[in-house]
Amino acid sequence: MFERILIVCVGNICRSPMAEGVMKKKLQSLKPDIQISSAGLEALVGHPADSVAQQVVQPMGVDLSAHRGRQLNRQLLKQAELILVMEDWQKEVVIQHRSDCRGKVYKLGHWISTEVPDPYRKSEEMFHQVLNIINRSVDAWSKKL
Repeated sequence: MFERILIVCVGNICRSPMAEGVMKKKLQSLKPDIQISSAGLEALVGHPADSVAQQVVQPMGVDLSAHRGRQLNRQLLKQAELILVMEDWQKEVVIQHRSDCRGKVYKLGHWISTEVPDPYRKSEEMFHQVLNIINRSVDAWSKKL
């Protein structure tokens, strides 16, 4: 159904790269043509994924070492067929960037009725909690895609 999925958070160094990596790991064997990418509303452009984010996804076989933060822009929004954000307010910001995105923007946690909190500069335990939410959210989306 969807071939181009964009995952959005604020800095594009914690949540969205983690979700991008997890979703790629879980979906690309089932849907090899799917393109999953991420960007940030206020991205730390060029910065690698947070070291703790890299560490917590590694046991799943997800490698974020090549990730570099990138800024969300109108072209990325236009190209995406599905845009997944972490929190409700982010959905509104995306729609302000491009009003024609309204029908394709959802929370990553839509199907499990939750937001994905920002673990930036918080404990490793918080990153594990966020990864748990991301895993459950991706599993729920994979049943719908």
